[in-house]
Amino acid sequence: MTSPDDLLRELGELATSLGPAVRPAGTDELLRALTETARRLFGAAACSLALLSDDDSELIYTTAAGEGADDVTGMRITSSHGIAGLVVQSGQPIAISDVASDPRFSRGLAEQTGYIPRTILAVPVETPQRMLGVISLLDRDERRPGAEQDMALLSLFADQDRKSVV
Repeated sequence: MTSPDDLLRELGELATSLGPAVRPAGTDELLRALTETARRLFGAAACSLALLSDDDSELIYTTAAGEGADDVTGMRITSSHGIAGLVVQSGQPIAISDVASDPRFSRGLAEQTGYIPRTILAVPVETPQRMLGVISLLDRDERRPGAEQDMALLSLFADQDRKSVV
């Protein structure tokens, strides 16, 4: 039987090798495809990608899939604001199982999108030289098999996003 770590490694290798072959023609299409694929894979209500502005002062939600996607796409926030800001400032992934009780969660921002999540999993998108942004999953299905490896698996998606926006 394949261990979860072996499966995760194999998924990463497969994603890296297949990325160029299945890549849509434009970067926007690729980013939309990645967020939708991540949303479905994790059984999440929503997935979004926010990239830092050229001067790193703002996070710009470039693409999203699922609940609130239309309202969040194009939204701009200060790069130090909320959970996404924490991830880009620290360079560390974060998982929050109860956002209502977490003071770092920006409820006002969530209300602007029309969707208030219960849980968030967010990982940085970066190169060795620079932080690029953050990919976030909202309300992923924690009952599905392998949910305990979600942070590592979402990081693989962030790596694919990084390759797309560099």
